[in-house]
Parts: sequence; structure tokens; C-alpha cells
Amino acid sequence: MSSLTRYFESIAAVLEKVARTQEQNMIRAAELITQTIIAGGMVHIFGTGHSHILAEECFYRAGGIVPVNAMLEESLMLHTGALQSSRIERLEGYAKIIMDKYDISNEDTIIIVSNSGKNAVPVEMALEAKKRGLTVIALTSLAQSIESEPSHPSGKRLFDLADVILDNCGVFGDALMEIDGFPGKVGPTSTITGAAILHGIMYLAVKELMARGITPPIFMSGNIPGGDEHNEKLLKKYRLRMRHL
Repeated sequence: MSSLTRYFESIAAVLEKVARTQEQNMIRAAELITQTIIAGGMVHIFGTGHSHILAEECFYRAGGIVPVNAMLEESLMLHTGALQSSRIERLEGYAKIIMDKYDISNEDTIIIVSNSGKNAVPVEMALEAKKRGLTVIALTSLAQSIESEPSHPSGKRLFDLADVILDNCGVFGDALMEIDGFPGKVGPTSTITGAAILHGIMYLAVKELMARGITPPIFMSGNIPGGDEHNEKLLKKYRLRMRHL
């Protein structure tokens, strides 16, 4: 077996574990998203560091649900300073400042992505969301989070505050692959499995909406005939609540 084949088979094994162990939680998450869309609410997605990638992955996405609002805070992304983003992620009181920038309703659902689930901003984002009446879905690594000392004064980690927990089934430290003679590991999995989980629950929500006789608001690719016109019609309902359009 080649090294590349072993890598892809290892990734496939993690995805298989997600499918085997997280199905019921994904169904529950999809039901919450279904209820949110029926109520006319938004699905907000928030993450810091590399986790913010998953918010962007589901936002304004061909084949994706229209009422998805990515909460994108540049100070918590890598392109404005990776070391800074790590420090700010641990800053108490910052989550409320971020949430105040967005149009939030108690009919909404928020998905908070954090592999470790231990730092102040994702924990406080969950606390603030609960105060405002939102349903909280956590996408995290339970293996990482359970073994990590909570750093927030509440003693809570993200999974302690969620209505639904989605475990990305990653290993402690995120990286999966061992190489002979190298003391560490390479090949992190959280972004790969996280994207699959999020698209999976959106897919289940769309199926449920169709089963209820409701045509779901889904983006088409702007690169196929009629795509731009289709998307513009759907955005009329939601665009004022999507800050980063």
C-alpha cells in the first residue's frame, strides 16, 4: 500500500466513524435547521482560526441552503495574523462584541465550530447565544475537548453548552498520520470531517423540507444558465440578515 493510499484510507476510516456514530445527532441537528427555516430564521455558523473555514464553506454555496449567515470576524482569522488570532480566541468578553454586529433572532440556530471547544470566544459565543434564545449546535472533537482543561472561568467547554453535539471523531491533537522516525503526527482531519458533517446535515434538512411539501431555498451555481437570476430571487428574503453578502 502506498503512503498516499494509506492516508486516504485513514481519512475514509474517520468519515466512516462519523457516519456510524453521529447519525442520530446529525438527524437531530438537521431537524433543528428544518424548524429554523420553516420559522423564517437564519442558521448562523461561527468558528475561530481554521474553524472559520467551515463557516465560509456553507455560506453562499452552490447547492447550499440560502439562509446561512457566516459570522466572519477578521481578527480571529489567520490572514490578519495567526498568532494574534490565537490570543484573541482566548479573550474573555469578545464574543458578545462579535454577536452584537449581527442581526440575531430567537428563531435562529447557531452552529459553533471549535475543535478543542475550550477557549473563551467559542464558549462565550454559546453562552451569549443561549441568552438570546438561539438553539446551539456544537461541532467539536470530543476526544480533544474532554482531555483539555477548560480555560473559561465558567469551567465549561463548548460541548457542555450545546443542544446538539456533533463529534468530528478526530484524535487528540487533530493530526492523524504517523511517519517512521518523526516524533509527531501530520494530516489533520477536522476540516475534512467538519465539512462533510455540515453538508450532511444541510442535505438531511433539505430532504426533510421536501418531505413536508416545502420547497427549500437552495443556491444554484452562478456559473450555470439562470443561476444568478435564481439566486437573486431567493436572496430578496434573506439578504438584510446576511452581513457578508
